Amino acid sequence: MTSFARTVRTVVIAGTMTAVGLVMATSAGMVLSTEVNAQSASGIVVQGNRRIEADTVRSYFRTGPGEPLTAARVDEAIKAMYATGLFRDVRVSRQGGRLVVQVSENEVINRVVFEGNRRLKTEQLQGEIESRARGTFSRATVQSDTQRLYDVYRRTGRYEVEIVPKTIEQPNGRVDLVFEITEGKKAGVRAINFVGNNAFGRQRLLDVMSTAETGILSWLKSNDVYDADRLNADQEAIRRLYLRAGYVDMRILSARADFDQAANTFNITIEIEEGPQYRIGAVDVQSNIRDVDGATLRGAVKTQPGAVYNVELVDKTLEDVTLEVARRGYAFASVRPRGERDPSTLTVNLVYVVEEGPRVYVERINVRGNTRTQDRVIRREFDMAEGDAYNRVLVDRAERRLKNLGFFKEVKITTEPGSAADRVIVNVEVQDQPTGAFSIAGGYSTADGFIAEASVEERNFLGRGQFVRLGGMFGQRSRGVNFSFTEPFLMDYRLSGGFDLFYRHTSRATYQPYESTSYGGTLRLGIPITEQFAVQLRYSAVSQRIRINDDQVNCYTGYGGALTQYNNNGTISYYEATDPRALAAGTAVGPAYVQADGSVGTTVTGTPYSCLHDGEVSSALRAINGRTRFISMLGYSLIYSNLDRAINPSQGLYAELRQDVAGVGGNARFIRTTGDARYYHDLTNEWIAMLRVQGGHIAGLGGKLDSVDQFFMGPELVRGFQTAGIGPRDFAIRNAAAGVGLDRAADAVGGTMYWGASAEVTFPITFLPKDFGMRGALYADAGSVWGYSGITSYNTGGAVLPVTLDGSDAHKIRSSVGVGLLWNSPFGPIRFDYSFVLSKARGDQTQAFRFSGGTRF
Repeated sequence: MTSFARTVRTVVIAGTMTAVGLVMATSAGMVLSTEVNAQSASGIVVQGNRRIEADTVRSYFRTGPGEPLTAARVDEAIKAMYATGLFRDVRVSRQGGRLVVQVSENEVINRVVFEGNRRLKTEQLQGEIESRARGTFSRATVQSDTQRLYDVYRRTGRYEVEIVPKTIEQPNGRVDLVFEITEGKKAGVRAINFVGNNAFGRQRLLDVMSTAETGILSWLKSNDVYDADRLNADQEAIRRLYLRAGYVDMRILSARADFDQAANTFNITIEIEEGPQYRIGAVDVQSNIRDVDGATLRGAVKTQPGAVYNVELVDKTLEDVTLEVARRGYAFASVRPRGERDPSTLTVNLVYVVEEGPRVYVERINVRGNTRTQDRVIRREFDMAEGDAYNRVLVDRAERRLKNLGFFKEVKITTEPGSAADRVIVNVEVQDQPTGAFSIAGGYSTADGFIAEASVEERNFLGRGQFVRLGGMFGQRSRGVNFSFTEPFLMDYRLSGGFDLFYRHTSRATYQPYESTSYGGTLRLGIPITEQFAVQLRYSAVSQRIRINDDQVNCYTGYGGALTQYNNNGTISYYEATDPRALAAGTAVGPAYVQADGSVGTTVTGTPYSCLHDGEVSSALRAINGRTRFISMLGYSLIYSNLDRAINPSQGLYAELRQDVAGVGGNARFIRTTGDARYYHDLTNEWIAMLRVQGGHIAGLGGKLDSVDQFFMGPELVRGFQTAGIGPRDFAIRNAAAGVGLDRAADAVGGTMYWGASAEVTFPITFLPKDFGMRGALYADAGSVWGYSGITSYNTGGAVLPVTLDGSDAHKIRSSVGVGLLWNSPFGPIRFDYSFVLSKARGDQTQAFRFSGGTRF
């Protein structure tokens, strides 16, 4: 029973075994001080060893032939034994002519256990320590492990954490190592304060920081805790913001994080010295390479005289000039900017100096820390490989690309000397982070009603850098499923390739009087021309079927014909005498056509299109009812973007030109061209202006266009109008139905041309906490849709029903102004708009309030 007794002891970590070893070695030296010049011991006796062979211990004390075993030699042996980590205690003494070495071996760790850790997983903590099961127990290692665990918890904001290492003795010299953890509460960031900032408001500076303040939504995020590394990165982000805006003298004087132990929170204060704003003065390229004329490189310069100094444009110029010189055969050329400030004119004169750099080659690129992402995914972001000329500009570009992938928590690239003076080793240190997401979304919009969506996506599929997404959607008026796959490096070239598959069913709505079922797919190929400009090629194949309810296409009568009227329990139906459903007097009839009083329906005199009383649709739509359309379409897009960020941009331009040609097979033939451009500008104090222009044109190839192929516009063009609320409408139905008391809107039939322009300013709502993520908006929209080019009439078999536009096809400007509330919530973007229509055309359908958004949970 005694041999299996469990003894728990707290590991003393106040000192280290190295210090103990020095003390013991010193004592051994004192014991042997009188024997310094003695001959080697005739024998070495080892005592106390259980797992380690005695000969292994003796090997530390043996000397060469004829050499004495001096006190210094014994000291070295004892130190060497402690350095192995195998021994807890070593004592040396002489007994007669023999040297006695008394050892106490360190225990073997049976297992490592963590108790009390709820916020951090055991696997994560195990990866941070050096003590391992079946390894040797060392108090020095345990001390280091404990400190490491403290650091890990503090990075997550838990500064009240307590960690006590203990051991539980087991048989045969084994111990269980237990770390007892009391995690404590998270120490949040109560406030982030800025001193000296005038050019940018507090909110704008907070937007570029990854550290956030603790608020009511802190349970949804993890960046509201103090992390010294994160704060250093935030300072660099603030510097870049100022340098993009021309504040070249800007300095961060201090960044303090004061811990309030009573409140368990941090207060961060960042003191800024902005300096004046500089513009660019003279710009020149100076080449010190004999065969390269600096004037011929001016086309690669992005900085222009008179513009506000922007460090990102300087960096872009360095890249482009370096690549241009390399294309001319000078792979080792280096380009460096030389700026001369002129405080009197507040300008910076820039000279880009091109020189023949030292001939240094890349000996090796080491990739470390990628536990999930494949090496090739990282290496392909470099524009150089082993054996190529080393260029620092290209290394910096690769580092930015790796960070922009979003696959890694941290990316750091360093260099070290290679095996020769002209060789350099590039070390890439990364830390993988989760890239998958599962989301359930729910929302409501005034156009589509309630919507629910579930999706699963992976941005780094199997560590290959591929994007995969599977989603499903179900709503009041629509349902469907879609799948997308993208390979960003097709065939190991910087080409993106992928495909999309989808199925979608849409029910009748106020803006769409028919059901639509579509399925198909798209093949995509993306070709980057520059860092900001790309071309996308695509092929789409879509099968579409339109179905209109029978009661909306039951008009068979001509003008003024004789009709038989039936009353089926209060529901009036009209049928022409030639219709097989009409019954002659005295004919036996089914209950569906018997009037409430039991008599057969009576013959009445019809009015033109009196059968329309139950909601006949426009002939433009009736012409495609029940028809399966197959659309085979080739297209391309030209895309330019220099936005400062993809989500909620504040500076830059995004422009896209799209063109699609249908008719490569299939039964739809048209050419469609659309364009969209948005320009963002940061005004001041977090007020951001956005100007947008858009337009489009579609034309049939060899025939009339189907109505559903034309443009149906609404709030996406001019806010304040319903979906499909702008543009040509067919009034023939409503005009004819007026005689039977039907009051319904005319059907939208679409137009072949549209244009739109919008101006919007978004601003912070200062009286609400930042955690709410709310901003206000003021906007003005204008636009028009016109040019209907579909069928003009439809023959039902008994009558010809015309399409009557009644002036709705006039090129008249629709316009509106309004206010909006934008909520960039943790559950997804939500927007409320209230618009005031200033001008409209006949038949346009307005909608003052519009709500759209989604929720992720």
